[in-house]
Amino acid sequence: MVSTNDVKSGMALDLSDGLFQIVEHQHVKPGKGRAFVRMKLKNLRSGAVVDRTFRADEDVPQAMIDRRDHQYLYRDDLGYHFMNLETYAQFALAEEDVGEARNYITEGATVMLPLYQDFPIGVELAASVRLEVTGAEPAVKGDRVSGATKPVTLETGLVVQAPLFVEAGDVIKVDTRSGAYISRV
Repeated sequence: MVSTNDVKSGMALDLSDGLFQIVEHQHVKPGKGRAFVRMKLKNLRSGAVVDRTFRADEDVPQAMIDRRDHQYLYRDDLGYHFMNLETYAQFALAEEDVGEARNYITEGATVMLPLYQDFPIGVELAASVRLEVTGAEPAVKGDRVSGATKPVTLETGLVVQAPLFVEAGDVIKVDTRSGAYISRV
């Protein structure tokens, strides 16, 4: 248990209606009445963001999240298979648990998995990843406008807008938060 006066952004709480991470919090002391803490919480399973208000100095259950490196192995009917790099234990995550990370992970890639009570609750990626371009239309003569882009298909099936000079076979760096092209590697 942790007091609502001692919470910090990024902490995880195990509330009665699910596992939540604190996105932001604010301690409010109105002119009349008791102080309270207003929090914006993100559900770690569904990704939904909710606002909650707690009394000041109220105890809430804190969840201990352990983050460990895992290697992505493959995908099949059971889901996405990962292996713990320390114990070599393997397990599968359903597609809804992997979420948008499926657009950025390739076989053999190392990802960070947050674990709660030794059960994975999602996939955390680095800020950027390197992916190979598998499909890109050739630039047309006369397309020399500064900053012009074209859609390219990456090895995971993700389509991003990239500069005209990017061709099939190139390796590019992609921002995992926005899905935007960063640079050619």
